Amino acid sequence: MKERLNEIEKEALKEIEETQDRKSLESLRIRYLGRKGLLTQILRGLKDLPEEERPSIGQKANQLKTRLSSFLQKRLDEIQKREEVSVGEELFDVTLPGKQFPVGYKHPLTQVEEEIVEIFRGMGFQVEEGPEIETEYYNFEALNTPKDHPARDLQDTFYLDLPPDEKGEYLLRTHTSPVQIRVMERQKPPLRIIAPGSCYRADAFDASHSPYFSQVEGLYVDEGVTFGELKGTLEVFAQEMFGRGVKVRFTPHYFPFTEPSAELAISCVICQGQGCRTCGGAGWLELLGCGMVHPAVFEKVGYDPEKYTGYAFGMGIERIAMIKYRINDIRLFYENDMRFLEQF
Repeated sequence: MKERLNEIEKEALKEIEETQDRKSLESLRIRYLGRKGLLTQILRGLKDLPEEERPSIGQKANQLKTRLSSFLQKRLDEIQKREEVSVGEELFDVTLPGKQFPVGYKHPLTQVEEEIVEIFRGMGFQVEEGPEIETEYYNFEALNTPKDHPARDLQDTFYLDLPPDEKGEYLLRTHTSPVQIRVMERQKPPLRIIAPGSCYRADAFDASHSPYFSQVEGLYVDEGVTFGELKGTLEVFAQEMFGRGVKVRFTPHYFPFTEPSAELAISCVICQGQGCRTCGGAGWLELLGCGMVHPAVFEKVGYDPEKYTGYAFGMGIERIAMIKYRINDIRLFYENDMRFLEQF
């Protein structure tokens, strides 16, 4: 019987060593160690052996069973490792250059808005927000825009089919100036705020107009605020946004909620004021509107116009972005064309 065990050991070790796949290895395990395997049969047949041979044969058979189990596991580990390497070689060619996965970035309008906000924050302005669905009172009346003003025409403003309240009909705000009124109603001077947000007007969607756009408006109210402070603030903003060499120009304008009112232009960032197609040969680019807060607006919010003065300004974020990035069509910001957006 010992000779038979020696033969089984020699035969099994050789076959295990030569096996190249897990399926064949499992067949060998069943052949030698399974319920009907060769070693199992020998161990079950110990009762038929002479009593004096049973201990030595049983010990040798158990030792062989343990050794074969260990050798089978070792061979299985080797086969699995080889298969993993083989699969890896099929999936990945280490000689190829690495692939660059796309990384998301903020929309250019978001980037410009954040830059504007940071510039004014550095000058002491706080950010305020308000609802995009407004009433006629906050959007027009409190801003010295009477009912017969052209801006309140249905062709210019999106009115909503909602029951009106004591503040008038509901509409989509046409600017972020209503935020200024809401802040002044709940806060006494001094105050220095900016109000970024979305606005809506019934404009055609073309290269320079959009029914949806974004604005940043600013307001500073205190005793003794002057137009000179407004001019200095906006000069600092223009130079921080477009470069230290940019020049600014104020020209008279009209807004119902400021008096006096002005329009700010900067020297063309493309031709440096020499005249080009972008600036129409004038050398200047219109940037934003501004002015001293109208006394009628202060009266609406309970401020004493004899005691307090203030200035306000408003700018379109799209306008700033188009000048900064030299873009000639506002529609590019809304078309979600990755070829355009990936440039920022």
